[in-house]
Amino acid sequence: MKTVTVLGSTGSIGTQTVELLEADPARFRVRALVGGRQAGLLAAQAIALGAEWAVISDEAAYPELKAALAGSPVRHAAGRAAVIEAAALPVDWTMAAITGAAGLEPTLAAVRGGKAVALANKEALVCAGEVFLHAVRAHGATLLPCDSEHNAIFQAMADGNRDAVEKIVLTASGGPFRTFSTEEMRRVQPEAALKHPVWSMGAKISIDSATMMNKGLELIEAARLFDLPNERIDVLVHPQSVIHGMVCYRDGSVLAQLGSPDMRVPISHTLAWPERMATPATRLDLAALGRLEFSAPDPVRFPALALARAALVAGHAAPAILSAANEVAVDAFLDRRIGFLDIADIAGRVLDTLGAPPADTLDDVLAHDAAARREAERLCALCARPAA
Repeated sequence: MKTVTVLGSTGSIGTQTVELLEADPARFRVRALVGGRQAGLLAAQAIALGAEWAVISDEAAYPELKAALAGSPVRHAAGRAAVIEAAALPVDWTMAAITGAAGLEPTLAAVRGGKAVALANKEALVCAGEVFLHAVRAHGATLLPCDSEHNAIFQAMADGNRDAVEKIVLTASGGPFRTFSTEEMRRVQPEAALKHPVWSMGAKISIDSATMMNKGLELIEAARLFDLPNERIDVLVHPQSVIHGMVCYRDGSVLAQLGSPDMRVPISHTLAWPERMATPATRLDLAALGRLEFSAPDPVRFPALALARAALVAGHAAPAILSAANEVAVDAFLDRRIGFLDIADIAGRVLDTLGAPPADTLDDVLAHDAAARREAERLCALCARPAA
């Protein structure tokens, strides 16, 4: 029986992970579930899975969690220290799905356990790549990429012959505004940006997909996961989201991983690895699809991808600064304080201002993250607009 911990169990990736665990209770024993603010959902998950421990990061939600777990054998706690303590529990497999910079310390704590970590928190590699990878090597941990694109590349490299790889290709759906003009995107409201045409995701990732910043951050993550430079990573817009990633080998062969656009597929791949497990995901029917489309991303309408490449090339703290500024700008857009096109503009201006200072420790990363957030908040305030 594999012991597991789920960090971010109440989010989009976390709830789908819990669903897979519930479907095969004889195969997994849940040590800890960590949630953000949804105390009722976290308690229900913990009881259903027979978890040893339920931890909620928002201390204000702790009374609700405590009441919901009254009479159950599930231990409970709240706050940042408790989250990190839960992440450090010795388990065979950890799902790292706490989004944003908040997930950095817990994910690093899980890595230090030296076991398998399914990485859905891209900020761990984007913001603290050198620090994080050093910890992976030092503690002998195994990283299992959970993003559909990185998991696809991981599967297509299953033979381990990385020396023969010419380049890798990440695919992007293009988001809900793939065919919009710049002027149309200028008028976009949060409700439209949250309606992804293919994937079911959380609010922040949905907005990042609409701006293509998500693909930019994934590009940085891929460079670090697979130890490849910027020029050996391509991005293709593929609106059907059937091919999730491709590996191009120097003999001219291209291996692609295909599947329905369902996050339970890559989650299950990491959960059962090195084996496979059944999922309820819809089976792919290529005949019914009929056609698959591809195009190059438009750098004018979607500048976020170029910003990410620039941050990757600059290195040091530049990716952390870009990611933090983007988080602030996305929140401001969702609050209707800035426009859709302002998101990438603000992220780029913060990156220009702060540059690429050294980031040798997690404290360095967190300091640069905080500085980027302050500058982004200042810029958001300057271009704030009345609520629509």
